[in-house]
Amino acid sequence: MTNPVVVEATRGDRVESAHRGAGAVVDADGRLVMAFGGVEEPVFPRSAVKALQALPLLESGAADRLGLDASEIALACASHSGGDVHIAAVRGMLAKAGYDERALECGPHWPLGEDESRALARSGQAPRAVHNNCSGKHAGFLCLCRAIGVARHGYIAPDHAVQREVAATLEAMTGARLSEEMRGVDGCGVPTYAIPLAGLARAFARFGTGRGLERRRRDAAARIRAAVAAHPLMVAGRGRFDTDAMSLLGARAFIKSGAEGVFCVALPEAGLGLAVKADDGAGRAAQVMISALIERFGGFDARAADGLRAFVSPRLFNAAGAEVGRLRPQGPLA
Repeated sequence: MTNPVVVEATRGDRVESAHRGAGAVVDADGRLVMAFGGVEEPVFPRSAVKALQALPLLESGAADRLGLDASEIALACASHSGGDVHIAAVRGMLAKAGYDERALECGPHWPLGEDESRALARSGQAPRAVHNNCSGKHAGFLCLCRAIGVARHGYIAPDHAVQREVAATLEAMTGARLSEEMRGVDGCGVPTYAIPLAGLARAFARFGTGRGLERRRRDAAARIRAAVAAHPLMVAGRGRFDTDAMSLLGARAFIKSGAEGVFCVALPEAGLGLAVKADDGAGRAAQVMISALIERFGGFDARAADGLRAFVSPRLFNAAGAEVGRLRPQGPLA
């Protein structure tokens, strides 16, 4: 199947570029409310499912036994910018588990945030694993290791107890069979599984509503949503879409990006889950796609709807600050 054009980039009055993609809107009972493109085609959601990967941290009681606060729970779901607040929280989580940053197996990279990266370079330091945007998720995995009494070494391996628990959680939430053939390695070293967009949307509908989940998992999902709503800065950073959109919408939307143009969203009040994938992996296209769906299905008040418009059709500027075009939803999203 050839996916439809869903986003166009204009320059002046002419279309300069076009992005194709697929997306699904699903309710907690698994009914497709809207679908376009190949929603049954497995895609790697990458970081978009970090909140689902964090469910065992709460379900096991590990978060409570180690005394993790709401900002640290939010960080366990993050693709953070590497700011001081993020680094301090990662170190705090590790300390509560009795580890330091040497336990992290995610590998180093420069902070995702441009200001944060420049600040680190000015300091003369080299990036370390704690600066990795996934270090909060990895700190959560290490907290789980400590709380359930398993060895931390190799916690990123598919056959480690932590990753087996995470895979079982993803399988139960999405309804997809996560076979070895569907498994790849994520940028931070943990397993990532190709899952159809329809299954991802279903998982986030259940994550947002608790419908069909046993009490322990339902309560864990609610705590994660509340933590992220209270601390949206921890999930990404200043000037980044996930943080800005959730700062606008609060608990009415849980939003998480993944690499290569993936987004997953829970709309608890609407009882829906959303998942999109831009064919070319363009984050700018995926942001417009998911914003258009959030606007359409969120049922938000006028203030929130007005705020969303800047994400649905963002303006494009040149180096001198002059507006030169826009991104705009097309086809099924127009």
